[in-house]
Amino acid sequence: MHKKNLFITIVTLFIVSFLIGIFGCSNINYESTGQSIDYQFDGERAIADVKYQQKLGPRTPGSSGHQQIIEWIEKTLKQNDCNVDKQVDNISGLKITNIIGKKGIGDEPFIILGAHYDTRIYADNDPDITQRTKPVPGANDGGSGVAILLELSRILQKDYDGMVWFVFFDAEDNGGINDYHWSMGSESFVNNYLSKSKYKPTAVIIVDMVGDSDLGIYYEKNSNPNISEEIWRHASALGYSNNFIPKQKYQMIDDHIPFIEKGYPAVDIIDFDYPYWHTIQDTIDKLSPQSLEIVGQTLLSYILELSE
Repeated sequence: MHKKNLFITIVTLFIVSFLIGIFGCSNINYESTGQSIDYQFDGERAIADVKYQQKLGPRTPGSSGHQQIIEWIEKTLKQNDCNVDKQVDNISGLKITNIIGKKGIGDEPFIILGAHYDTRIYADNDPDITQRTKPVPGANDGGSGVAILLELSRILQKDYDGMVWFVFFDAEDNGGINDYHWSMGSESFVNNYLSKSKYKPTAVIIVDMVGDSDLGIYYEKNSNPNISEEIWRHASALGYSNNFIPKQKYQMIDDHIPFIEKGYPAVDIIDFDYPYWHTIQDTIDKLSPQSLEIVGQTLLSYILELSE
């Protein structure tokens, strides 16, 4: 080989090895699952999806931002090779639209990943009482869960050996306002959509408020303990034991409750130690792409192991 070519080859190999040494640790080796892709959850891409949601403004039911996010989620799921369906209902005079993206080629495992996309009409938890009639920006409370699901829908292959539904729930976050109650979208989905399916989910995983830069997720008391332990085990194996803490702390009313009430195994992945909850300070500067990636990689690891 010519000395110049040999030198170029050696330098190239050195650079490639160097880059693998830096970035390779964040990739998960899923060769044993039989999957055909290098699975890597991209936290930067997920945070970009949060930014886009913020640009839409409030996504409160009936607003222009609400209609735009429905169209955007549906379009994005189709771009990500999902089969897309919508479920429309009316509860307490409120039109509800749930969006369902489906991927996979088998019947089992059947996993439902859920997140709400609506935002709260009033920032009634804001410490400044003059701000409490303003809508919540919903970067974390709404935006982070949507971003996690969309990124997972991008990287999961169409030939996934099982079935995954990415379900974006409407009307979760306005309980206590007017005649609304919590989790109206997921309640309608369970009663009027899932109940008509011949399939029963192996696991239902709700993702809510998971972008906090100071990420600490505890077992949620209402959640299925077996699934919780499995997810936390994957987090620990990936080096995220400081972020997924295997202790109970909160008992939440969230989109997992309608599933649990009907006997479906469900968990709530939520970091409720978030001081900006239902305030006008729930903005993207409080979020971290690393936090989104930690949660995304953990869920991806769990999903892929189930299909083995």
